Amino acid sequence: MLETERLILRRWNEGDAEDLYKYASEPDVGPIAGWPAHKSIEESLDVIKNVLNGKEAYAIFLKEEGKAIGAIELKLNGNTDMTERDDECEMGYWLGKPFWGRGIMPEAVKEMLRHAFEDLGMKKIWIGYYEGNIKSKRVQEKCGFRYQWRSENVDVPLMHEKRTGHVSLMTKEDWLSKQ
Repeated sequence: MLETERLILRRWNEGDAEDLYKYASEPDVGPIAGWPAHKSIEESLDVIKNVLNGKEAYAIFLKEEGKAIGAIELKLNGNTDMTERDDECEMGYWLGKPFWGRGIMPEAVKEMLRHAFEDLGMKKIWIGYYEGNIKSKRVQEKCGFRYQWRSENVDVPLMHEKRTGHVSLMTKEDWLSKQ
């Protein structure tokens, strides 16, 4: 479990399925991030068991709410196509729509960066967003990620389409210089 001033980041469990469904069923959340809105609590439970089960996958809890309101994950080597190194990983995240614009995701990202560099010994954290996902782009900029490149015709398998993707990077040196 990881903690910030307002947040608790902890592993997902099956009891979080209802909270997950509440926010992952919102059409403005998943599709822009590359996954379809959830259609049932059962689907959300399946996602907890089979998708949000990575070694570094966390539910985001706002302490005052006491329920899962989003997700953040460090995708380690073997679970990302952004790196083949064990000392690099990819970060991904999403947040329930009622919680947008409150600085929650930058707070969660900053704690995950600390965790990745201090606790896990990572040297680089890769992150991406699809064209049009301005909120994700802004979080990355606020947190100090440096833009690297743009890729056309990126496969988005869960949405059965191709999009333009953007990739940014945070190195341990960049992170340390901001501490």
